[in-house]
Amino acid sequence: MTLKTILLGACSALALAGMASAETLTIATVNNGDMIRMQGLTSEFTAKNPDIQVEWVTLEENVLRERVTTDIATKGGQYDIMTIGTYEVPIWAKQGWLLPLDNLGADYDVDDLLPAIRSGLTGDDSKLYAAPFYGESSMVMYRRDLMEKAGLTMPDAPTWEFIGEAARKMTDRAAGINGICLRGKAGWGENMAFLTATSNAFGARWFDENWKPQFDQPEWKNTLDMYVKLMNDAGPQGASSNGFNENLALFQQGKCGMWIDATVAASFVTNPKDSTVADKVGFALAPDTGLGKRGNWLWAWNLAIPAGSQKTASAEKFIAWATGKDYANLVASKEGWANVPPGTRTSLYENPEYQKAAPFAKMTLDSINAADPKNPTVKPVPYVGVQFVAIPEFQGLGTTVGQLFSAALAGQMSVDDALAQAQQVTEREMTRGGYIK
Repeated sequence: MTLKTILLGACSALALAGMASAETLTIATVNNGDMIRMQGLTSEFTAKNPDIQVEWVTLEENVLRERVTTDIATKGGQYDIMTIGTYEVPIWAKQGWLLPLDNLGADYDVDDLLPAIRSGLTGDDSKLYAAPFYGESSMVMYRRDLMEKAGLTMPDAPTWEFIGEAARKMTDRAAGINGICLRGKAGWGENMAFLTATSNAFGARWFDENWKPQFDQPEWKNTLDMYVKLMNDAGPQGASSNGFNENLALFQQGKCGMWIDATVAASFVTNPKDSTVADKVGFALAPDTGLGKRGNWLWAWNLAIPAGSQKTASAEKFIAWATGKDYANLVASKEGWANVPPGTRTSLYENPEYQKAAPFAKMTLDSINAADPKNPTVKPVPYVGVQFVAIPEFQGLGTTVGQLFSAALAGQMSVDDALAQAQQVTEREMTRGGYIK
């Protein structure tokens, strides 16, 4: 056997050993545009970290929530990194289900994270339990050309009364244009994110100070009545099946005069590669009714590591990459500054290149900063959360109530029946949970 053969054999053995020792991270994430883009850029991470491989499990929003909740509650261990929201982080951290992110690296700059976003991801021990991939509030996205055609001017801070008038005037069924597109798909993070935030502007609340459900009060009746009538008059066919992604597609196709939803959508509706109305979009704050609260929420999609993970070092390395400043620069170099994941870092909003490329930047930041999770409603409440209630029971309750409200939108039951059943089921669960004595 020649020396060359021996050396080649040794090299092959080493290569095989290297491949065998490569750690595979399984990451569960939502099928939103920014996450899809991140998957496409994963090779940039693995090229610099050849000892780490990445497998993606990409799921629709409601399915993702169900799968990761079941996995972490049962200690299933299917995922090394989970994409979870602002709702889950403090609750799961308190239950010991998440690991603190103590080793994101010296250049990660935790203090650059927007205070409004960071505060929702920090445990009682002041440690960060998830890193924000993107943050959002909600706002009005509208067609400037259709608004002008209707003879109206969108204020920076519209009322729901104006939105209703504009939506009806902009509707042109013959041309396939709906005056407004709003979430109708059932789910605590789908239609109930929108409706809970909207109800705040109408003076409604999920619970009074003694945890008594409030769906039997006139404020909720006003909220749901307005929503169902507006969607019947000016919304798309089959609206009860539409969530974020479905409405995004409708707006990009030019089929919506207005869309009130996540600020993160701004880069997608103004991207000429994907949006037929990219050069016609304007932005405004989420509507109010003059009572002092707007219908804008506060949310972040975050990357977190489940407790008991055996791959903590690799997982933290990936999270630091995906949520760090260098990732923003990477996206900017490939896709332009307007497409950088928004809503997480102060430095992004201070970047002149981003300000120039993203006409929605200031409205996004203003909306995020205006949301107040500790005082979300007109009347006092015992809970924290703008478009959700930060208690473990809310996930199940929000989904059940969301199904009732989606059925009301679809015409399968009346608004009054939907509210009566929501009151009944919520009272039963809160009594069972010991909230109501």
